Amino acid sequence: MSVDRAYKRPESVLVVVHRPPDEVLLLRRVEPPDWWQSVTGSLEWGESPQAAAARELLEETGIAGDGALRETGVLRRFPIVEPWRRRYAPEALTNDEHEFFVEIGREVRVRLNPAEHQAYRWLPWRQAARLATSWTNREAIMSAFS
Repeated sequence: MSVDRAYKRPESVLVVVHRPPDEVLLLRRVEPPDWWQSVTGSLEWGESPQAAAARELLEETGIAGDGALRETGVLRRFPIVEPWRRRYAPEALTNDEHEFFVEIGREVRVRLNPAEHQAYRWLPWRQAARLATSWTNREAIMSAFS
């Protein structure tokens, strides 16, 4: 079966960024509005999950954390829904999401990509888990602190 590379790869990363003692970084997307999330993004064709996590972390926050990224081995599968459906091949119904954690120092500065995110917040992990829009993001935050 050939892969149509005109579409996004249905495999992604989710990076829970946290700092001592128990704060989690959440980003507010431009679209859809009021969608709060950790660093996320699709793997490019031929890209490893580790490379995608480092790339997305840098693109979305300006943080170079490739050496500190920890892949947890957790893979969550979820249905591809609107508003993202059109980005994927018609036969791609689910997305596989690789979970990563990265701890950064309190002095590290966040620089948002304004094309993707309009705001960010550092929140205690329980509050961040409640605010995160997706169930996979909520589970990842909870597992980072349990």
